[in-house]
Amino acid sequence: MKGAHEVRCVMRHAIRLTIAFALVILISGTSWAYRDYFTPEQKQRLAGIQTVLVGIVTMTDRGPVEAGPIEDLVSLRLSELGYTTVTDSSEPHDAVFRVKCEQRKRWEGTVVAGGDADLPDAPARLWKGPACQLTYRLGNLKVQWRKEVRTEYEDSVVAAKAANAGDPGEYAMTTLRGLLNQYDFPVLLAAEWGQGERLLELLDRPGLNEMRKLRIISVLGEMQADEALPRLKQALRNKNLAKQAAVAIGNLGRDGIPLLVDILKNAKDPELQAAAAKGLGRVGGLAGDPRVVPPLLAMLDPPGGIDMRIQIEVAWALGKMPDKNSIEPLETLYAKMLSIRDPSNRQLQELKEALNWSFKQVEGCIEGC
Repeated sequence: MKGAHEVRCVMRHAIRLTIAFALVILISGTSWAYRDYFTPEQKQRLAGIQTVLVGIVTMTDRGPVEAGPIEDLVSLRLSELGYTTVTDSSEPHDAVFRVKCEQRKRWEGTVVAGGDADLPDAPARLWKGPACQLTYRLGNLKVQWRKEVRTEYEDSVVAAKAANAGDPGEYAMTTLRGLLNQYDFPVLLAAEWGQGERLLELLDRPGLNEMRKLRIISVLGEMQADEALPRLKQALRNKNLAKQAAVAIGNLGRDGIPLLVDILKNAKDPELQAAAAKGLGRVGGLAGDPRVVPPLLAMLDPPGGIDMRIQIEVAWALGKMPDKNSIEPLETLYAKMLSIRDPSNRQLQELKEALNWSFKQVEGCIEGC
């Protein structure tokens, strides 16, 4: 009976991990979705994409308009990551990148649920205002990668009049071009195609702004790009990038555990320590590695106290790697926190929530498997 019980427990925990893994894919988005539905041969083709055929469609209420300004922008931005672009379909190319910009967006069907479909930049079914939809093709393969940028206004006629901008269609196209200039579709494409080396090269480029560095670091972690670990270690030395780098390292798997444990124990910045705890939680949840539990427990409520920001992330992390040794510490700290009455203390409420959730996760698996 004991053997059967252990098997059931392992199976149930594996199911939990599978669900958690799927949720991470859902939340993190496009950057490594290609791993799921492409064949090995197609992945190899994606990794080798160099020349991209750019196809632009620009439509206003009066019909098609000059696509040159948006075409030039898209080509320029792709060249930032080293891609060669062509606009003539008769020229050799490895993939087709299409951008369709409309003054009034026409819905072209339901997006598949999950993954990209649930992200903020996914095509919005109810949006009827100005928008650009971004897609790509690999040969004859229609890929379920679709992105969309939308204006803040839905009625371009009203918006153009308020801005004294003249023709509403031209105003909408100008606005959309500005949005495409801000939206980092080249980074998302490089990640979708599994080309982490391009992202690493961009990350090291002089003059790159901090926001874009943070975006690239996050995407590299989501890709689980092992080659990014040395560069993420370097990013830990930059106070503006360290927190995102620590979380990204957690996505890379077991190799990042020693580094994250060292940060959790020895870093002087509580926010960085909290990020390391979050990273360890991701390793525990995705890789099922029990080595993350002892260092997390040691920082849950150590003698002398600890910053509550760290405790919150430690508590969440422990729930992602159920271990019987976590039950008593989580229960004890939760009881201690319940005795504190301070509704205005937001961090206290967050800690209580994290402890309650994690205790239920651990107890449910250990005792109810």
